[in-house]
Amino acid sequence: MKPAWNIQALRAGALAAALGAAAAAGSAGAQSQALPPPDRPGAVSEQAPEYRILPQDVLEVTVLQAPELSRSVSVDNKGDIALPFLGELSVAGKTTQQVTEELASVLNARIMKDPQVTVRVSEAQGQKVTVDGAVSEPGVYPLRGPMSLLQVVALAKGPDPRLANERRVAVFRSVGGARRMAMFDLRAIRRGQATDPIVYGGDIVVVDTSGTKSFLQSYQPTFGLVGMMFRPW
Repeated sequence: MKPAWNIQALRAGALAAALGAAAAAGSAGAQSQALPPPDRPGAVSEQAPEYRILPQDVLEVTVLQAPELSRSVSVDNKGDIALPFLGELSVAGKTTQQVTEELASVLNARIMKDPQVTVRVSEAQGQKVTVDGAVSEPGVYPLRGPMSLLQVVALAKGPDPRLANERRVAVFRSVGGARRMAMFDLRAIRRGQATDPIVYGGDIVVVDTSGTKSFLQSYQPTFGLVGMMFRPW
């Protein structure tokens, strides 16, 4: 699932004001800010870490007693997978445990007794995060289950040692139809002085640059960001 908005479309004026407030809060206590979870069905959270399968995901299906049935399968745009001898199976919106149980039931009814089946998501198209700004390798990366902010920044080979301002890392998220942002301090997180937050599919993580010119302030918005500042964790 693609993010519902374009980070290159952030308006500089509104964003600059928010960043100024965030910087003031950070200098007062270097506390992380809490973002509510997103409102997308494929989201992963600490409370509900089971990912729900989406179209274009790739599943790894293993049937212990029948290696010829074990394979990687792509979820089509209808939310189905196709397996030999079994035909199509609807999987979108389900967890891997649910698909495992359904597949085992079908196999048990048609082909073999007590099949041992495992299903895992090998490529989660609906669970990707954009990492931008002062990182070594900006890009779009798949999430492999629940991942924290530090882990997501590591996907981009970490902050650029020459440019990054690790005290100003923004997470942009769509919540309840509104675009929201919270600021985090990676140094405080590493020292255990702030909580390392969970990052969700569709989030955009931006590591700011050091010096007088802020990378974050270079974005040009087409909308106003709502609820920039959140209570400290």
